[in-house]
Amino acid sequence: MNPKLLIVILLLSLWFPAFRTASAAAEKTDISAELKDLVTRVQTKLDAGKKTEADLADELKGFDDLLAKHKDEKTDDVAQIMLMKAMLYLQVLDNNKKGIELVEKMKHDFPDTKPGQQADKILEQIKGQEEAKKVADSLVEGAKFPDFDEKDVAGKPLSVAKYKGKVVMVDFWATWCRPCVAELPNVQETYKKHHEKGFEIIGISLDQDEAKLTNFVKAKEMPWQQFFDGKGWGNKLAVKYGVQSIPMTFLLDGEGKIIGKGLRGEELDGAVAKALAKK
Repeated sequence: MNPKLLIVILLLSLWFPAFRTASAAAEKTDISAELKDLVTRVQTKLDAGKKTEADLADELKGFDDLLAKHKDEKTDDVAQIMLMKAMLYLQVLDNNKKGIELVEKMKHDFPDTKPGQQADKILEQIKGQEEAKKVADSLVEGAKFPDFDEKDVAGKPLSVAKYKGKVVMVDFWATWCRPCVAELPNVQETYKKHHEKGFEIIGISLDQDEAKLTNFVKAKEMPWQQFFDGKGWGNKLAVKYGVQSIPMTFLLDGEGKIIGKGLRGEELDGAVAKALAKK
């Protein structure tokens, strides 16, 4: 996740309206103002490229100071302070161990708050992300790409094995993904140039609107097969292969081994040409 987006999302969560007494609202305003100031300081450092624990030491201490100041208040707003610190460790500092410790502490210390009641769900998501990373890390050049057996949007069988002997690019993308759409002309040019020589593409769409996908594919004249299940980032094949960002591509040789990842433009064209020359 983009660190800047993370902070914006967490800030927005502070501003959801709620029915409170006047005194409670005043307390919330006080906590929100303090937390907003702290988050602004964090964001300023992230924008400057300062993203290590040492860089953010003062701000991390600031979270602890806020928690200490409001230690007797078991409210959603105070629990949110601990959650935001946990998210910094999880999403910015890439320290899952510390992040998980904070989420578990939040669950223990603030069991009756909304953040505390979401702790198990957060921990489950972290576990899923860790498993996805293990899968993604295993998909290196020279490794066999695990196959799948699905149906494309037209209901036809779809698998890597179907294209045995061909050079295949498995392309994780979406119509709403600007970098994906920007790269499409290069993908189409490579396909037109090498298709008759044995180059194929399998599209894995992270779209949620099937009509939008099929209309886009038709308008852009993309003749290769597309897999779609309407689950967005929960797309079963994206989850299976640990895909955390798109566009993500895997170039496979005729035996289904990975010979390239994330190739674009001339680099993709060159890799496809080289692979076809070896057939």
